[in-house]
Amino acid sequence: MSSVLRTPGPDREPLLAAHYRPISSHLAITPPVSVVIPAMNEAENLPYVFKTLPDWIHEVVLVDGDSTDDTVEVARSLWPDVKVVAQRGKGKGDALISGFEACSGDIIVMVDADGSADGNEIVSYVSALVSGADFAKGSRFANGGGTDDMTFVRKLGNWALCTVVNRKFGARYTDLCYGYNAFWRHCLDKIDLDCTGFEVETLMNIRVVKAGLKVQEIPSHEYLRIHGTSNLRAVRDGLRVLRVILQERSNRRALRRQRRSPLGNSRRGAAS
Repeated sequence: MSSVLRTPGPDREPLLAAHYRPISSHLAITPPVSVVIPAMNEAENLPYVFKTLPDWIHEVVLVDGDSTDDTVEVARSLWPDVKVVAQRGKGKGDALISGFEACSGDIIVMVDADGSADGNEIVSYVSALVSGADFAKGSRFANGGGTDDMTFVRKLGNWALCTVVNRKFGARYTDLCYGYNAFWRHCLDKIDLDCTGFEVETLMNIRVVKAGLKVQEIPSHEYLRIHGTSNLRAVRDGLRVLRVILQERSNRRALRRQRRSPLGNSRRGAAS
């Protein structure tokens, strides 16, 4: 899936550039990469977001949450081939699900539209995936990561929720509630996203572990939102994240009981 980009020699076919997409001087890939950006009234921030996106990505999918400013027009002026998707419902989770459905790439990258993420980091995510990971998870607290946009209360809440997920699901995360992630498209068939709010990131992180997918954390730096105010509410959304954790834990226990029950065993025996 990956290859070192080399200059064609006398005994080497000069067709490498036609089959591989150059990423850096040391890496080239074949899988097309889609970048999903959920946005609502982010016209002022999009220039900063698009400026850092690498030119080798396959497509940009902008999910517009019924913006009342020039979000869509600005996106089209910055990236003429941008694929604009009108969000059907409300919430970040709903926007991401709509964006994922519209992607045509084999690799999908999630990027926020507020200017807090550096698109230049995408190469690290893609490199992890083509090297064998199923899910490349951004972390502000892994060695080399950082954040300019978290209060002490939010850091404490993120740490507490992350600790619960690690203990209950056997994960080894250093960060939980962060929206900069990348994954192979086939992962969507195994995690079955079904929530609409900010808790979607936590749900993804839990279900990739439950599905047995290979996860690699990528150190990432979160910058301050450039313009506007965030829709995130620490207490409200923290409780929604906790609710997702408890629900996923309950579902896991129910599945274990079903597998251990005599009725479950007899059903499997009858089916075999």
